[in-house]
Amino acid sequence: MRRLAGLVDPFILLLFGTVLVAVLLPAQGGMADGFSWATKIAVGLIFFLYGARLSTKEAVDGLRHWRLHLAVLLCTFALFPLLGLASAGLVPHVLTPELQTGLLFCCLVPSTIQSSIAFTSIARGNVPAAICAGTYSSLFGVVATPLLAAWLIGGYAGLSATALVEIGCQLLAPFLAGQLLRRWIGGLLTRHRGITMTVDRGAILLVVYTAFSEGVAEGVWGAVTPLRLGALLAVEAVLLTVMLLLTWYGSKRLRFVRQDRIALTFAGSKKSLAAGLPMASVLFGSGAALAVLPLMLFHQMQLVVCAFLARRWARAAPAEEPEAAHAPAGGQPTSAGGGVRG
Repeated sequence: MRRLAGLVDPFILLLFGTVLVAVLLPAQGGMADGFSWATKIAVGLIFFLYGARLSTKEAVDGLRHWRLHLAVLLCTFALFPLLGLASAGLVPHVLTPELQTGLLFCCLVPSTIQSSIAFTSIARGNVPAAICAGTYSSLFGVVATPLLAAWLIGGYAGLSATALVEIGCQLLAPFLAGQLLRRWIGGLLTRHRGITMTVDRGAILLVVYTAFSEGVAEGVWGAVTPLRLGALLAVEAVLLTVMLLLTWYGSKRLRFVRQDRIALTFAGSKKSLAAGLPMASVLFGSGAALAVLPLMLFHQMQLVVCAFLARRWARAAPAEEPEAAHAPAGGQPTSAGGGVRG
């Protein structure tokens, strides 16, 4: 029982608790308008903190691992979207159009940073490579995810040229501001990491409550039956399995060393809840509730599966390997890089 509890992210429980509150006590009338404006401010704050925490210097220093990082980007922004597009064949018999759109959006968001690093470290993989791979994915995703959503989802998300400008103002501008001010506030955020995490997660909970309140007001939950929810979980289990197999055995075909294969597998098969939720609130508006549901479920699934794999690979690691390997892509020795938070 204790081991099972360790696999469940407490923040996921908070998220689903927030969903329940939104369903039972949705914001209405003037209160809904107030929450809508508060959400816009919260999203800007999330991306400001996001930019302030990401180190562009460490990202540049990691360019020597370009083969591994390019593989992660291709997995995140090419293979995942292709599988998401293929899921359209499951409509309407397995997934509803709204759930399939949410699944496709899940396939478009960037990879994680923190959990990829944590699992790579546990499995005795290339931690510096995982740090840089997550950083590149996050930096690229700030621009790539909205553009891919406009191209592949377009009409459902209601994305027009004006909407893209608004997305740039609400997502990209705060992110760039955080990057520009990182020199002066980066140390402060590091020293008060607990406060910034509380603000970050509180803002995400606000985004979720507002999105699901709007979903209740729009009556979007009529299409989500327990059978459809079970089908979504099954589809996501297949999606995660396919990506784990592609990244693990694909990296072997590319002749990456074991430590790099671990980093690529964890960074290339995961999706960021922290980046995806605020993006969805901007992209989908009142339709964000169903759009983020697949991402929330996939996030918890990837944590459980990757925790199991990390422990298994740690036990199978050769005894002479260091706990945090530093071999870059291609297997050439190098020194360890610095850490990235985000």
